[in-house]
Amino acid sequence: MTKITIPATNISFDVGEGDTIARAAARAGLGFPYECNVGECGNCRFELLEGEISYLRENPPAVNDRDVQRKRYLGCQALPHGECQIKVPLRDHYKSKFIPLRTKGKLVEIIEVTHDIREFRFALENPVGFLAGQYGLISVPGVNGARAYSMCNVTSTGEQWHFQIKRVPNGKATTGLFDTLKVGDSVGLDGPYGMAYLREDAPRDILCLAGGSGLSPMISISRAAAASGSLNGQQIHFIYGGRAPRDICGEQMLKELNGFGARIHYHPAISMPDDPSDAGWAGHTGFVHDIAEKIFGDKLANMEIYFAGPPPMAQAVMKMLIKAKVPATQMHFDQFY
Repeated sequence: MTKITIPATNISFDVGEGDTIARAAARAGLGFPYECNVGECGNCRFELLEGEISYLRENPPAVNDRDVQRKRYLGCQALPHGECQIKVPLRDHYKSKFIPLRTKGKLVEIIEVTHDIREFRFALENPVGFLAGQYGLISVPGVNGARAYSMCNVTSTGEQWHFQIKRVPNGKATTGLFDTLKVGDSVGLDGPYGMAYLREDAPRDILCLAGGSGLSPMISISRAAAASGSLNGQQIHFIYGGRAPRDICGEQMLKELNGFGARIHYHPAISMPDDPSDAGWAGHTGFVHDIAEKIFGDKLANMEIYFAGPPPMAQAVMKMLIKAKVPATQMHFDQFY
């Protein structure tokens, strides 16, 4: 164990072997700022006052020359070498209801969702619950560094975590998951993390916007919202976008929920109908953000909105929601890159 101290607050916490400063702080119940957890977004920056630090991931993309000059480091990648003193603004917003845990998960089932999305179900060696919409870090055997993926199931006890993952062409982690990992194999798991979880105390109708593997957290949120007694009066709208009909999924999962067609509504959309076979498509045509604006218009400002998907989609959705004057407190997403 290595001791980390935040002098301005007189708070100290321990970092276990191989753990990072930000994740260890979360395990200590502290509100250490973070978002992507893989060195891409830079939200977990802190200032090193005293001590020595190296990085879990060599040359993290979010680090710039100014950070180096000012001795600023990324908490999600920072490995301390001996005791350190740091400066960081702790915020209760980042505290998790379920304390993140490092454990192992045994693959118990693989389900085909589409031609390039599979659901991987893991039984945890040490169960830990999570909030609908949160994510975990998966360490795939033979792949350097963990990857962040959102869970699609709903659980308070956490015996199993289920992930709906889209294959990334030439992606080392998804290649390992899709082509190498077999039922019975184990991976490293760490979590839960993320702030884009279901707000059960919000009185507004719910809109979930998803593309690609953004399906996973939006399905989790929809499942939890459908089962929540405090959200009985809220409508749940789910827009899922893909390039072509073969990319579209999620409807059958929603049909299994109580209230589908009455309070749960599915809106599929394809963005590039360039194949003759797409001529019979009966859903929407266009990008997710455009479809949401077309269907709901001025109503968007009175909805609780969750979204997940590729960075271009997330950026377009955010721009559209700002234009629609949706309050920031009603927009929920985690930055994944």
